[in-house]
Amino acid sequence: MADDRFHVYDTTLRDGAQQEGLNLTVVDKLAIARQLDGLGVGFIEGGWPGANPKDTEFFRRAQTELDLKHAQLAAFGATRRAGVKAADDPLVAALRESGAPVVTLVAKSHDRHVELALRTTLQENLAMIRDTVSHLRAEGQRVFLDAEHFFDGYKSNPAYALEVLRTAAEAGASVIALCDTNGGMLPDELAEVVHAAVGTSARIGIHCHDDTGCAVANTLAAVKAGATHVQGCANGYGERSGNANLFTVVANLQLKRGFDLVPREALADMTRIAHAITEVTNVTPNSHAPYVGVSAFAHKAGLHASAIKVDPNLYQHIDPAMVGNDMRMLVSDMAGRASVELKGRELGYELSPEISRTLVERVKEMESKGYTFEAADASFELLLRDTVAGERRRHFEVESWRVIIERTRGGELVSEATVKLHAKGERIVATGEGNGPVNALDKAVRLGLERLYPELSAVELIDFKVRILEGTHGTDAVTRVLITSSDDTAEWATVGVDENIIEASWQALEQAVTYGLLRAGHSAD
Repeated sequence: MADDRFHVYDTTLRDGAQQEGLNLTVVDKLAIARQLDGLGVGFIEGGWPGANPKDTEFFRRAQTELDLKHAQLAAFGATRRAGVKAADDPLVAALRESGAPVVTLVAKSHDRHVELALRTTLQENLAMIRDTVSHLRAEGQRVFLDAEHFFDGYKSNPAYALEVLRTAAEAGASVIALCDTNGGMLPDELAEVVHAAVGTSARIGIHCHDDTGCAVANTLAAVKAGATHVQGCANGYGERSGNANLFTVVANLQLKRGFDLVPREALADMTRIAHAITEVTNVTPNSHAPYVGVSAFAHKAGLHASAIKVDPNLYQHIDPAMVGNDMRMLVSDMAGRASVELKGRELGYELSPEISRTLVERVKEMESKGYTFEAADASFELLLRDTVAGERRRHFEVESWRVIIERTRGGELVSEATVKLHAKGERIVATGEGNGPVNALDKAVRLGLERLYPELSAVELIDFKVRILEGTHGTDAVTRVLITSSDDTAEWATVGVDENIIEASWQALEQAVTYGLLRAGHSAD
């Protein structure tokens, strides 16, 4: 298990699951817990047993289905109710019987919350904390305490807020996490309060929300002020603006502050873990997320590329491989020769100065017409291949295509596409029907080519985006179409531009099929 001198505590499965639109099944929670354990976190908060059937089932199944190598499970719950002994409170019993070695109790530390929300006295709240912590400790469980609304409570009544910490520590709580529940703190003022809390001799942790955009900065400030336990959520999940992003916190503390928090090989797997969790949550990953976002080490400006060509560290704060990410060169109308040369090298090509200049000119000319290559790497690679070869090279040639859209008497819209192609010395005529013109064209191309290239059966169109580039021209405006395709192992994007949306779609579709064939190992003629 993780070193007890400093805690990394994940609360994705409980606090993170409160994010709008994020709904986790028990199977989802088990899968995320395995990923977090693979990162090497010390504690995984599984939920609130007894409060809802799903969390109760999670802890039951976790005992037999989770083989944790690094983390311990923590069950979340509240202190006993006012006027009831902890031993007799059914929700405390659910924590006791959860099988979790650690229990994290939430307790009020803001005097007004005690009186208005709990509707009890300040002294009874302290008794609730003392009784619940000591009861669970006597039952053999380790206890952490989340001091809810601590920073707002400290502003309202500092003496009482600090007394909550002392009471919990004296009753046996191992850590008291100070919660910026409303997320309204800024780093300098938060650090002053943490410093005061550390002075009580209780072991202090930190739990921050991101309503001011400072959750990570506040967490780092708390650590500098003496906190030795940090809480956060994978990918910054959480209600409202989210919680402190645990990946950013861990990477900052380990790579910038020298803390030994997770195994080095696990840190190098962080990007994969972050994206694996987004697959489970079905929440679109933030491409600009620090460290793990696909754009975290993406470079577009020509000035940057020129420097990176000399030394990648000139425009990168770390080696991306340290967190399992990669440097990416984006090719756009801002690109210079260095950008193109580095992108070519990334794709396996050593470009001559002459080819690089030609390619830069073609990219800038095409982007002036509406093409975008930073979002369509596959289209750029095809352009690069054509430039190197000195001619356009494809696996098939298009004689013609047409699309007919019919509205039936029943109101149904049916699209029918016919394509005439030449491939491997054959003339191919194929017709396909679809729920739209692009879908019909896609089916017709597949029908025509799959006999010659059976690998196309594994290629599918997974995303289709349309953007009007010159809206002032009305319905004859220039349209850009981006198509994302996939096979069994990867995704790629292609772009088409034209005043006719179907022609723009055809350009992107033709390139998508061509790139899929290249990936399958077929050389172009």
